[in-house]
Amino acid sequence: MKTLELAVVSAGLSTPSSTRLLADRLTGAARAHLPGARVHVVELRDVATDIAHHLTNGFASPKLQAELDAVTGADGVIAVTPIFTASYSGLFKSFFDVVDTTALVGKPVLIGATGGSARHSLALEFALRPLFAYLRATVAPTAVFAAPEDWGSGDLARRVDRAAGELAALVAGRPAPSTPDEPAVVPFEEQLAALRER
Repeated sequence: MKTLELAVVSAGLSTPSSTRLLADRLTGAARAHLPGARVHVVELRDVATDIAHHLTNGFASPKLQAELDAVTGADGVIAVTPIFTASYSGLFKSFFDVVDTTALVGKPVLIGATGGSARHSLALEFALRPLFAYLRATVAPTAVFAAPEDWGSGDLARRVDRAAGELAALVAGRPAPSTPDEPAVVPFEEQLAALRER
């Protein structure tokens, strides 16, 4: 049986990084739902110069190519960015700018972000989700945002576990699970097809 591969993309800039902390929590929860999965973490700050060179000369260094291959070859991706100026970081966007536009088609992706205020949480929906929709990835319904006041809260832990469960279901090829207080997520295409049949 093939070992599942998870790629974790962290765009945190500092050490320690709250972005990496959120990525680690999401990864831990995903591994609990996908026992035995192998994890490869891509710290974008470690390949920032390589990304810039790729953008300007069109060639990936061996180090960057290895990270690109890890992401595009994974069974599922966890992508976490800090929110700067109401959107994902430039480093995060630059990395996905050099990913082949067909490499993530249908790939399960869990998105997360950190920021200094809960006011930035909507960036997940108006910036990150459209980015991965453009790349035609399959994005887990629950996106996880962590502001400073969220760390240590039970609500963050519940959101992390729910999102990880959705990612695991997508990786395993099952519909994303719903909780009793939430309706099942029906893909837009299915909703549209149902309306046309009326």
